[in-house]
Amino acid sequence: MKFIETLKNVWKIEELRNRIIVTLGLLLVYRFGAQVVLPGIDATQLESIQSQAEGGGLFSILNAFTGGAFANASVFALGIMPYISASIVVQLMGIAIPYLQKLQKEGASGQKKITQITRWLTIAICLVQAPGYLASLQPMFGIPESAFLLGQGPLFYFSSIVILVTGCIFAMWLGEKITDKGIGNGISLLIMVGIIATLPKSFLQNALSRLQEGNNVMMILFEIVIWFVIILLSVLLVMAVRKIAVQYARRTASGEYEKNVFGGARQFIPLKLNASGVMPIIFAQAIMFVPGLIGGSSLLKETTAGLWMQTNFQDIFGFWYNFVFALLIIIFTYFYTAITVPTNKMADDLKRSGGFIPGIRPGSETSEYLDKIMSQITLPGSIFLALIAIFPAFIVKLLGVQSGWALFFGGTSLLIMVGVAIDTMQQVNSYLLNRHYDGLMKTGKNRKAVAQ
Repeated sequence: MKFIETLKNVWKIEELRNRIIVTLGLLLVYRFGAQVVLPGIDATQLESIQSQAEGGGLFSILNAFTGGAFANASVFALGIMPYISASIVVQLMGIAIPYLQKLQKEGASGQKKITQITRWLTIAICLVQAPGYLASLQPMFGIPESAFLLGQGPLFYFSSIVILVTGCIFAMWLGEKITDKGIGNGISLLIMVGIIATLPKSFLQNALSRLQEGNNVMMILFEIVIWFVIILLSVLLVMAVRKIAVQYARRTASGEYEKNVFGGARQFIPLKLNASGVMPIIFAQAIMFVPGLIGGSSLLKETTAGLWMQTNFQDIFGFWYNFVFALLIIIFTYFYTAITVPTNKMADDLKRSGGFIPGIRPGSETSEYLDKIMSQITLPGSIFLALIAIFPAFIVKLLGVQSGWALFFGGTSLLIMVGVAIDTMQQVNSYLLNRHYDGLMKTGKNRKAVAQ
């Protein structure tokens, strides 16, 4: 009843209601586009690429991120990932290129220019990925030649490349419109919706497989319980912070009519246990494509080392894949945290505002102290993140869960779902609290009477 009452309160707020409707409408457009097959391709002859995407390999991860558009040879086959890649590249380039550093310090105008650079880089990445995707449809994914109704000539490649690039840019535009006119982060919501779209089918396939083996209803329930436990642990990882106490010196402020005294205020600096989010997993996932490609190259394809690399690094549930994957996640967590958490800037801002950490001198000592704390909490955070990322392999090996359903027991998919859901709920929560209603993330009595 409490939850139903909260939903009614959400619907009563006109601005929030309109934003939710806009968000759902734009997400529906994105999901519709994921089912529209590229012109010139027979949609009934895509069984080979769809079976590979559901087979638990690296292609299944790409397909999950695009909500099935990758396996459908859809106009949104590239998904929103080129934009994510461009954002990561621009963010990393901002460390080394002075021009981007200058833009980052210019506030809203600088951010607008950075966004424009990211968009152009997205188009460049699409122009590389689109021909590669089209060229691999037949030799790599096994789509029969008869599926190409108009052949694979220059006209097909040109029109399909234009459509794929346009589809990615349109998806990027949808994400930005959701951020501006809707609720939540639009780009993240597009990824989350694409991931969730494959969840019901994966669960049903696994459940039917269990039932065909015998009366395994209890095993299905046991898997659901484990899934909820992993979701809970992921929420704890996303929300966990280390609070650093901060003291502000007494100061006075003279007003026109009165003199107010502010003093001795104690606040906290929240340092997140996992400040890097899912970025280390995305980086590590990109690197994990490399060994399989090297092993399958013409130089090593027939050698023992090449065969070993192909066998062990194309099985995403194998030991060596997950061992290297976990190690890369820990390394990238330290790397990404170091470049995204500016302890020097935090110490300078704290000093300028008259704040200090009790027992620590302002300035360089504060920066060193914050850096030390970040290093200490990043280790358990990175290990926890790595364990969640490789947990699907344990589920497959120990419980025999089907690969498609196992991907939702950890890794990038689950963490993106949890992170985006928490961020969206927090935004809805702020609307409710501003209108004197109980929030989605707060218990207590309805505060509607206060507003009246």
